[in-house]
Amino acid sequence: MIERKLTGAKPAITLPKGTVDSQCHMYLPGFPALPGGPPNPPDPLPTPAMYRQMADWLGIDRVVITQGNAQQRDNGNLLACLAEMGDAARGVAVVDGETTDAEMQRLSDARIVGARVMDLPGGAVRLDELETVDALAAAHGWMLAVQFDGSDILEHEKRLSSLKCRWILDHHGKFFRGADPDGAEIAAVKRLIDTGKCWFKLAGCYESSLTGGPDYADIAANARAIAAHAPERLLWGTNWPHNLAKTTEEYPDEGQLLDTVLGWLDEDTRQKALVTNPQDLFGFPPV
Repeated sequence: MIERKLTGAKPAITLPKGTVDSQCHMYLPGFPALPGGPPNPPDPLPTPAMYRQMADWLGIDRVVITQGNAQQRDNGNLLACLAEMGDAARGVAVVDGETTDAEMQRLSDARIVGARVMDLPGGAVRLDELETVDALAAAHGWMLAVQFDGSDILEHEKRLSSLKCRWILDHHGKFFRGADPDGAEIAAVKRLIDTGKCWFKLAGCYESSLTGGPDYADIAANARAIAAHAPERLLWGTNWPHNLAKTTEEYPDEGQLLDTVLGWLDEDTRQKALVTNPQDLFGFPPV
């Protein structure tokens, strides 16, 4: 069992109307974890109803639900959660070379707008399938969410710069061996952004910070550098329900985490990262 805090004092930063949470997972009963992935999150299962309570607390209006690794290549749980969340939600699914055009259309009709590639333990579709997924997604007007050890970004840069789809470099880039705002890795991120197809997502800073909380100074420095370079390419997400947290003690306070991360951005940049940019990328109607 784990206690997930779903309400509390309002954050110091007030989210603007139309705020999009660009990164979360949700789960419903009846969808067991599949071989190759991690188990489902600890009980109580983090459901859409629980998410809505947390979103009301923070002031989130719209959400992008990403396929969790527990269900691997079975998008059934994602589809069920999208149905429960309604028009305020969009989805990022897992597809591969075996996914038919008919299935892609079925997923699109359910408000799925993107495909996930995760080249880390538990990921269902890895970088060896990147170009296959990119071609399939491009044919249906989708975007990609791409996650890997960002410390290796230089060796992947050529492939990433050739993607047909618009795509997200996920989770602050996950520079597990560290990165400097003036270093080669962040320079590569800026070059990829300058291709016109790359977005950078602020979500899950605790997963790759080497300096740690509560300030996450290393992640903050890189986020500020990228925000200064291209505020029109930033996204933000809660990373709810924080699947790496296995105990109540490890579980972050949503309000404090929001204030920390969004405190790295000025008000104009926050408006872009929270509303304008995700509206464009995920196909939400303008507010």
